[in-house]
Amino acid sequence: MKKSKLIGTLYIVSAPSGTGKTSLVNALVRDTNHLKLSISHTTRNPRPKEIDGYNYHFISEDKFKQMESAGVFMESANVFGNHYGTSQDTVQKMLDDGHDVVLEIDWQGAEQIKHRFPQAISIFILPPSIQALRDRLENRGQDSKEVIETRMTKAIAELKHYHKADFLVVNDDFEEALKSLKAIVKSNRMTTSKQQIINQRLIRNLIN
Repeated sequence: MKKSKLIGTLYIVSAPSGTGKTSLVNALVRDTNHLKLSISHTTRNPRPKEIDGYNYHFISEDKFKQMESAGVFMESANVFGNHYGTSQDTVQKMLDDGHDVVLEIDWQGAEQIKHRFPQAISIFILPPSIQALRDRLENRGQDSKEVIETRMTKAIAELKHYHKADFLVVNDDFEEALKSLKAIVKSNRMTTSKQQIINQRLIRNLIN
């Protein structure tokens, strides 16, 4: 009997700026062996401590447009005047190799992905309050007051799209939010359709 091949699950994590999604996603990937993070391409400048090829692939606007025109990206979006895109081939290869893949993208990209890949699982991260969101943006110390106000306006607009996600996670307590994300990924990995592939030798020995 031909051995079945496990195809990974695509996860989409979206949230307004300052909600803590990057820290949550990084911790989730760190603690989950079979989960890999898709590295997006962006035209924005690296922030302090960000590494090219690890946090993002930092490219010029001309290069981004060339890749976009060539159909490289499975989704792309303009966020605060900077372009972001996810490589179709890179994600598909990881999925075909049996890895679960998580995309950390904004709601625009999430809608594009869900339209093309309806089987993808989308997760929206909520802040515990508007004030908490503002505090996090201010405490980062990366943006001017004008930029923070722009991000707050956009964040409130983004929050209105929460209902389109499959799962909601409130990031009030980091460890609790992380546990919720792990539970979502774990429960999907435990479905019969996936476990009968992962444990097919065991199942074959048990029933034959």
